[in-house]
Amino acid sequence: MDTNAPSSADDIRAAVAALIGIEADRIPDDANLVRLGLSSLDMMRLSGRWRRGGFPVKFECLVADPTVGGWLRHIESVTADEDRG
Repeated sequence: MDTNAPSSADDIRAAVAALIGIEADRIPDDANLVRLGLSSLDMMRLSGRWRRGGFPVKFECLVADPTVGGWLRHIESVTADEDRG
């Protein structure tokens, strides 16, 4: 699995922080990442990178709940689905 693929809230936070230019520890789990400066193009790039890393994330799910907590729940659900399948 690619090391760029997220496996925790801290991984997601770090990836987003690098894109929007703030410190990762300044991003709460429930903060709207779009309001913090993350663009839809940034989300597309992240979802593509994470899919290449082995996480079958869906761009539409990231857009639907653009928070660290929401993204972590989505990633956990798709990886749980893979484990069951």
